[in-house]
Amino acid sequence: MTACSLCPRTTPDHEHLCLVHSGELRGWLAELPGQTLLLQEFLTPAAGPAQGRPGAGRAASPAPVDLRVLTLLGPGRYDPQGPDDDGTAPITAVLGAWAGHITYQYPAAARDPYGVAHTQPCEQASPSQGETITGWCTWLTAYLPYALTLPLAPDLHRALDNLVCRLRALTHAQPRHHPRAAPCPACDLCTLVTTDGQWGIRCLSCGHEMTPEEYDQHAAHYLTARQATEHSAGTPLDKIAT
Repeated sequence: MTACSLCPRTTPDHEHLCLVHSGELRGWLAELPGQTLLLQEFLTPAAGPAQGRPGAGRAASPAPVDLRVLTLLGPGRYDPQGPDDDGTAPITAVLGAWAGHITYQYPAAARDPYGVAHTQPCEQASPSQGETITGWCTWLTAYLPYALTLPLAPDLHRALDNLVCRLRALTHAQPRHHPRAAPCPACDLCTLVTTDGQWGIRCLSCGHEMTPEEYDQHAAHYLTARQATEHSAGTPLDKIAT
């Protein structure tokens, strides 16, 4: 095992991201299609109320469409190996470019007319659901186990992190947090949560992160220590759900 490219945690064999950060990638890819549906609602301008006397004048001009939404949902280009994203790359362009970048690293074996075997990069990514946001997210999720073995994995994480943050800033839709009962082992506050679409457990107060297995062990130790304390004090013990 080696250290994660984004934090001190160790990674599974041959991967560049720990389970927490690879779990974030899977969560974002699952979240993006739903965020896109929310964005599409912004494309229908709402007309204001009529002005003046009945029959005199007309309805107010429709509210202008947010250009940031048009940019995110429209066509465009994006280079995963280019300069840092300036916040204007469309969703489809980002996802499609990363799929293409991963595809070019994927080895394809073929034989020429003389029967000689050749191994070379694949030429094109072909999502079965079409080159849509949902199609690209499905493709990237399917090839994520391979992408995590490539040095590009931390750059993919940063790119999708930036993209999801841009969408959430417009839709104001955030994944729900689900509290855990045991306190955080780092700050001792009861602010550990799981988050929809994400694999790990995080403390909202200090940022400490845990895997589900680490939390289960911590919760079991905490429960045992509390049982011993309350038993010696002669007071009843409330169960702690793990």
